[in-house]
Amino acid sequence: MALMLVKFDLKKRVKLAQTVWFMYWFAVMAGVLVFSMGLFFKIELRKRSELMDNNESHFLPNLLIFMGLVTCGINAFGGKVCYDSLDPTKFAKWKPMLKTFLVFCVGFNALLIVTALLCFLMRIPLQFTLAEGLRNGMRYYKDTDTPGRCYMKRTLDLMQMEFRCCGNDNYRDWFEIQWVSNRYLDFSAKEVKDRIGSNVDGQYLMDGVPFSCCNPSSPRPCIQYQMTNNTAHYSYDHYTEELNVWKRGCRDALLSYYGGMMNTIGALVVLVTMLEVAVTIGLQYVNSSLSTLANPEDPESESEGWILEKTVKETFTDIMAKMKAMGKGSKVEEGGEAAVATES
Repeated sequence: MALMLVKFDLKKRVKLAQTVWFMYWFAVMAGVLVFSMGLFFKIELRKRSELMDNNESHFLPNLLIFMGLVTCGINAFGGKVCYDSLDPTKFAKWKPMLKTFLVFCVGFNALLIVTALLCFLMRIPLQFTLAEGLRNGMRYYKDTDTPGRCYMKRTLDLMQMEFRCCGNDNYRDWFEIQWVSNRYLDFSAKEVKDRIGSNVDGQYLMDGVPFSCCNPSSPRPCIQYQMTNNTAHYSYDHYTEELNVWKRGCRDALLSYYGGMMNTIGALVVLVTMLEVAVTIGLQYVNSSLSTLANPEDPESESEGWILEKTVKETFTDIMAKMKAMGKGSKVEEGGEAAVATES
């Protein structure tokens, strides 16, 4: 018994082919959208690639670009097949390869589902990548004279201003590293000597943050130095005062930005997958309805279309039987080759 059997006459077959043809070209546009989103995501990651600990984060945008291109290709081919199905002489040249094409489409749909899942799950590895990358970037903030690192200060300052964040987890992360270059320190000054001598690493540590951490909406002039020293500022208590620097950490801000983008792309890929499943089913109906014409020489004769020629259970059993037969066949061939080698 065929799965979801539908009877067709000429009018229904023509309407089916036209509908599926329209859906295929709509799917081509969806493929262009997936490609564009993958390209946009890759560009956004490249903007801040210095703040990421590895290059594995580019795997997903590269996959999206690839899937978008393949989506355009297979849907353009499917649309051509549906268009030619209205003419039996043109459809004849596509018929031998349709079964293989449909199997490929099923596999491609499965890959689309995997891609959507990766979009939703990439937030987890990205969190660790950003944490380590931001930590390293903050250490290199002061190296404005070091080749290969001189851009890091500008990158971090622009990021903190754009995303309204400060530090890795919060603004206090800047207290734990030296972010002022030695070039701008007066080593003859007592304060500098005391600060450098107060820690085993010999770094100039202070309770201050870069200017890019300042919140311009604050009514009070930005307090970015001696932030924990209440006596250094008039009418100030850092325990109770609403600090005029960004309190949100940049890892959380970037993760929220990229995470939202990945969730949107993942939802888009899910919708594209649903569309791909629909056009694959539609093409299967077109193929089966044209293959079962009551009178092949009469295009107006009735026919039947289905998703599967047998039930799901019977189809699965047939596939497993074929796979076992292929396995036995390969073993027989290996045994024959071994026997020939022994005789020689």
